[in-house]
Amino acid sequence: MARSDYLFTSESVSEGHPDKVCDRISDAVLDAFMTADPYSRVACETFATTDRVTIGGEVRGPGEVIARVEEIARECVRDIGYEQDGFHWANMKVDSYLHAQSADIAQGVDSAGNKDEGAGDQGIMFGFAVDETPELMPAPIHYSHAILRRLAEVRKDGTEPKLGPDAKSQLTLRYRDGKPVEVTSIVLSTQHIDPSLTSADVQDIVTPYIREVLPEGWLTNATEWHVNPTGKFVIGGPDGDAGLTGRKIIVDTYGGAAPHGGGAFSGKDPTKVDRSAAYAARYLAKNIVAAGLATKCVLQLSYAIGVSKPLSIYVDTFGTGTADEAAIEKAVAKAMNLTPRGIREHLQLNRPIFERTAAYGHFGRAPEADGGFSWEKTDLVDALHAAL
Repeated sequence: MARSDYLFTSESVSEGHPDKVCDRISDAVLDAFMTADPYSRVACETFATTDRVTIGGEVRGPGEVIARVEEIARECVRDIGYEQDGFHWANMKVDSYLHAQSADIAQGVDSAGNKDEGAGDQGIMFGFAVDETPELMPAPIHYSHAILRRLAEVRKDGTEPKLGPDAKSQLTLRYRDGKPVEVTSIVLSTQHIDPSLTSADVQDIVTPYIREVLPEGWLTNATEWHVNPTGKFVIGGPDGDAGLTGRKIIVDTYGGAAPHGGGAFSGKDPTKVDRSAAYAARYLAKNIVAAGLATKCVLQLSYAIGVSKPLSIYVDTFGTGTADEAAIEKAVAKAMNLTPRGIREHLQLNRPIFERTAAYGHFGRAPEADGGFSWEKTDLVDALHAAL
């Protein structure tokens, strides 16, 4: 039997965190290729450290994009806000080592004759949804993201000019009868431009914004606050700690509240099921909950490289389902074509919509008019009911 009273913790990191700087650059390169050719193949990795960004990987697409990679990287870092000694968008050294995609991988992925487009790799992907927030996301990760997103807004619009780009948040929530009811502790470490600021000064700056985004009544007199607990945090970003694409997969997904597959997302085009099938799995899990078939759902998909159809579909509703899980699995397969091509076409992923996913989570965001976050729609509800 599942526990109903417990504490659970999730963390988020800001767009200025070293790993997120790298995710942003990798996804910006991907978007540039998708703009030039919607069927480009991209697997772009970025490494960042003091005054240096190194980009590498495999691509198949217009050559003029490769010539623009340095410009793309500098624009990302400029927009994030790094103009400090040790990491400045105008002064950092940028090296690009992008090269042609492996022909061995391409032959497995490409469609040919009677062969449909295959998965770009083997792997397992998970989607998750739960009714504890309106976005059907786990509350700890959802509100950890919300805090940092709000602080980034007031930093970049000039309201709080003393804050820097690099930040982390962490929330511990108390669950009672399976629902989040209060914050027992909050941890926030944020870079600050003014070295004279104390931890107490920083807490005074950030507290109104934290109260603004958290549900009313969740912060109590018993809530423990740890704001910049080490003291001064002036040296931030890749100058303080090296960054790498794909190192924040739990931050990108469900904050540890659900399983995660082995692959990261950023820098990968949608033929790569690490990304596209994880989006499809979230889409399906969210629609299952939105359809009233469960209040909590995890869904797993598995693939083999070069094979179009998924090898397995697994659904667990944690005892909250209103339909048999095996029946839901069959309904899912009827309601959506889960081949790589089917996922790309259903969610319309061959568009430059990926740079915006690089920070504050790939899930729990509002669908956008140009197709961004299409996997957050709940437009499959009727199809699931019909399939059942």
